[in-house]
Amino acid sequence: MPPDSILSWLPDLTDWQDYAKSAIAIMDDAERWRELVRLAGTRVDLVRTSRLDLMLRKAFPISPGETLAPTVKVAMLGTSTLAHLHAGIRVGLLRRGFFASTYEPDYGQVFQEISNPVSGFYKFAPDVAILSEDVRHATREVHGLTNQDDVQMLVAESIKRMEVVWNSIRDRAGCMVVQQTVMPVMPTLLGSNEHRLASSPSGFVRRLNDAIRGAADRAGVDVLAVDELAQRDGVNTWHDPSLWCSAKQEISPRVAPVYGDAVARIVAARKGRSSKCLVLDLDNTLWGGIIGDDGLDGIILGQGSARGEGFLQLQEYALAQARRGIILAVVSKNDESNALLPFESHPDMLLRKKDISCFIANWDDKATNIRRVAQKLNIGLDSIVFVDDNPFERELVRRELPMVSVPEVSNNPAEIPSLLAAAGYFEGVVVTAEDLTRTESYQANMERAAQHQTATDLGSYLYSLEMELCWGEFDTLNLARITQLINKTNQFNLTTRRYSEEEVRQVITSSVDIGLYFRLLDKFGDSGIIGILIGRGRGETLSIDTWLMSCRVLGREVESAMLKVLCEAASSAGYVRIEGLYIPTAKNSMVNNLYDRLGFVVIAEQPGGERSYRLDVGAFQPSGLPLNIRKAVHEPV
Repeated sequence: MPPDSILSWLPDLTDWQDYAKSAIAIMDDAERWRELVRLAGTRVDLVRTSRLDLMLRKAFPISPGETLAPTVKVAMLGTSTLAHLHAGIRVGLLRRGFFASTYEPDYGQVFQEISNPVSGFYKFAPDVAILSEDVRHATREVHGLTNQDDVQMLVAESIKRMEVVWNSIRDRAGCMVVQQTVMPVMPTLLGSNEHRLASSPSGFVRRLNDAIRGAADRAGVDVLAVDELAQRDGVNTWHDPSLWCSAKQEISPRVAPVYGDAVARIVAARKGRSSKCLVLDLDNTLWGGIIGDDGLDGIILGQGSARGEGFLQLQEYALAQARRGIILAVVSKNDESNALLPFESHPDMLLRKKDISCFIANWDDKATNIRRVAQKLNIGLDSIVFVDDNPFERELVRRELPMVSVPEVSNNPAEIPSLLAAAGYFEGVVVTAEDLTRTESYQANMERAAQHQTATDLGSYLYSLEMELCWGEFDTLNLARITQLINKTNQFNLTTRRYSEEEVRQVITSSVDIGLYFRLLDKFGDSGIIGILIGRGRGETLSIDTWLMSCRVLGREVESAMLKVLCEAASSAGYVRIEGLYIPTAKNSMVNNLYDRLGFVVIAEQPGGERSYRLDVGAFQPSGLPLNIRKAVHEPV
């Protein structure tokens, strides 16, 4: 990987040094933090990464404060030297708006630290533990193997040791565990048929990495796939044998920014910071030429043309992302009738209008139209990735909307899918049933909005939707979606507390806590699980620890129905009162007065805006809710 291709999707800032000097001179913390995040969002090699990391630690020696950025504590536990990777991780997380602190035990002390409950590792109290085993350590017992059964047995033993470590860390530290795959750096002995030699370290690594993925899936551990990253960029780019011999650095320092970004995108995915929406330009992005000038017969698209096939590859990638849950939108400077023509009538178009959840074609500037996309879809601007072939449009959007991700794309459309994949904007760690139907769900929301505009009053409109709120107690069947919502919902979220799957499981088994999920259906379709409530029991009081709801169902009185269900569940469990807490964040002002609106009484208020409330269980008696409520009976997800 040449130096200029490191993080090649990020825009290059030619006067980066000047910006860095200006950023460090800023006195206001909030402004200085924004400038550091902005610098992290530009193309940085190893040198710039190291300098930016120094600036970050000098500006904020402990933390910028939770109001500016959440802190993530990352522990690196490995059998090789890892110190050179810390800066890349901190800057990678800075790029996603997190302040990171990192920890690494002394060399060779990993297993002692894990087994000692009062070690520095546990005192550090990590949010994330990254486990890495170097290839020579992982293959140290391979050389004497003589048959494939022995290989399989050794793989199983290696996995068993990993599982013991995973469980030990989660039991004692309660943190997210990320297992790094083994680097495929051992030379082959047979060649293309290496897998036939039992004593081949290279063949063993391939089988061990496959087994790691399976075991990690079963255990709820995330995988950091450095084997795939090394194969993508070239093993010699990721591994320098001389550095291993001299410093026991298995991963080369030159890819530290890429490694750090790979770690950061997994953490961001777990914390709901991955992008949700791909906004596409049309002319010379999804097809070649200008539809308004060249006409349907004149645009370049489809088989028989190398460039035309390249545009098809981008459409194919976008369509595949839509099928796994990424929202597609179009923003184009065009007359709408012209912009729609290829979607409706070009025989080679893979993307059709039904695949696009929000379609905006007019002559307004694209930053304004991207704001409209965010508003129509009810998503944050920071969850949008904008792809446009035009450098002017890209720069305009970056300047007007710095929170929108705008990759530097090639003029060759065939190269864009691999660049978007390498950038990891849409990193995911779990796929739920709701993800697979997201496009239909957002399109149904657009239909609801259209019907709302024609309704004479809100009440008649809500009743016309024929809504049904289906609720259930937390269960393992819906565990992944419940955890996903807890970690990604920012706006309608009273406390913004994040929980791992393991912590959600503890609610399921608790004898005093109540965990409820809510699914909303109407005549346009099933919106899936859209709301979560967690109540913590203490004496006669049930305290609402977590209350969140998808913004897709705002304005339908769902929150009143959710509270009604919670009151009934609390009453059945013997609680006489419910307490609520509002913790303000930069994104949850929409629920600032939710408890007031629902009849709670303020019992305490902190200077920062945090407020505590109380409500007698029997006091909430809403009437005229425009939806039916029923309990779920293990519906398929």
